[in-house]
Amino acid sequence: MWNEKHLNRLNEYLSQAQAAGGAARIDKQHQSGKYTARERMEMLFDAGTFVEVGALRKSSNRVLKESKVILGDGVVTGYGKVNGRLVFASSQDFTVGGGALGQCHAEKICRVMDMAVEAGCPFVAMNDSGGARIDEGVFSLAGYSAIMARNVWASGVIPQIAVIMGPCAGGACYSPALSDFIFMTQSTSQMFLTGPAVVKQVMGENITAAELGGAPVHTAKSGVAHFMFEDDVKTLEGVRKLLSYLPQGNKCKPVPAAEQLEEKADEKGIKKLFKKFLNKQDATCETAEDKSATIQDIVPDNYKQAYDVSAVIAAFADADSFFEVQKDWGKNVVIGFARLNGEVIGIVANQPKVLAGSLDVDGSSKAGRFVRFCDAFNIPLLALVDVPGYMPGSKQEYSGIIRHGAKLLYAFAEATVPKVTLILRKAFGGAYIAMNSKDVGADYVFALPIAQVAVMGAEGAVEIINKKEITAAPDPVAARAACIAKYEDELMNPYVAAAMGVVDEVIKPEDVRKRLVGAFDALKTKDQKRLWKKHANIPL
Repeated sequence: MWNEKHLNRLNEYLSQAQAAGGAARIDKQHQSGKYTARERMEMLFDAGTFVEVGALRKSSNRVLKESKVILGDGVVTGYGKVNGRLVFASSQDFTVGGGALGQCHAEKICRVMDMAVEAGCPFVAMNDSGGARIDEGVFSLAGYSAIMARNVWASGVIPQIAVIMGPCAGGACYSPALSDFIFMTQSTSQMFLTGPAVVKQVMGENITAAELGGAPVHTAKSGVAHFMFEDDVKTLEGVRKLLSYLPQGNKCKPVPAAEQLEEKADEKGIKKLFKKFLNKQDATCETAEDKSATIQDIVPDNYKQAYDVSAVIAAFADADSFFEVQKDWGKNVVIGFARLNGEVIGIVANQPKVLAGSLDVDGSSKAGRFVRFCDAFNIPLLALVDVPGYMPGSKQEYSGIIRHGAKLLYAFAEATVPKVTLILRKAFGGAYIAMNSKDVGADYVFALPIAQVAVMGAEGAVEIINKKEITAAPDPVAARAACIAKYEDELMNPYVAAAMGVVDEVIKPEDVRKRLVGAFDALKTKDQKRLWKKHANIPL
């Protein structure tokens, strides 16, 4: 029988680690509307599955005063199950020195990132830190460098999710920026390279932390963040939901709905994991209410009339399965994940109710990066097209619409996952090319009977083709209208495109879901190879 002192000593160490910054600082964290690092880990992971790694680590840097050397060094790291699948995570502890990052702190994060890559599993980083630990000087900078290098090395290998749940300032912002998705809490998170004090000193600008880098700023203005939720609980529920659409890594495919696990509380409030559906047939029955016929009511044949493309997605996707990404930025393009017959797909859609669905700088960048993520992680892609062209004007040209617009074209052409396009209405010019056109690499292109495929709209086309005829006519207005009608009838209808093989099939609205399911099912075994290269040179 062991002497009790051995276990007592272990328990003492563990208690010190779990005490973090102490009761007073934990209370202050709660009063500010935030949870502690360990509480956040318990929220993220399925009940009872979190395993901590490095709880007894402490700083080995001798420049720190003894009073600042705390077990765990201000970050909780480890792994557990989310929806029954393995996930690795780090969670910065603001109660310990404001979550400041030093050498040991960084080493713990690097260690768990390495474990995630080796296991081929997602990594979630919860950020709540005042920045670099000034006491440790260059050791802190080296720590950030090591973390960011791993962000780059892991990119396209495992999904990386950054969760901003407090301050994230200075160089620390670049680790989230290198991740695949960024979540922010609405009122307690900020992210900026230079804080309000420096901005005032250097630029003479008076601005608050929230105005400079709050969640509404980065979800609606800068496009840096992808999701915003009201508090820690809702934010981590959002992370869990996103993970349900993603594969473990680049060697896996997303898990079908029939195989998903979900956490439910029983009558005693105890959380347990359950199969979401009994089998694939049950999953299909529960989620397959086909409302495709309503697309005819949603998409008007008046080409100047706007509509909400989200309603089109809801008509054919599995019930309540669409999870929109970056919904408050680049609103002329809608992107997100959905399930189709239980299988995950990524959707890129023009949004006619914003800028008439034209592609601009923000929308092109937003969609291009999403396409590349889906391709990296074996998620099939669906493009819903209703695009009149690229957004015209000097503002867009000066902002680099040529370069940014090329990102989306590049992403679709580069992607080797199954790619399907449905032309809802307008498909004009270079913007249609960028929206996964046939010759850019779409595997199947479907079009509704009201679809128009052309270099440009009829009104612009006749000004070039029929200019002399219209000018010489006794009634130029009537002549112009006749030319427009003829151009639309003879050259813009989908049957011309179908005859040329640019469109594979013209389909009825009520058949949309059935045809999309069939196309993606036929493409499940697609195996497309590209020429070998060290890496490509996307127009960043």
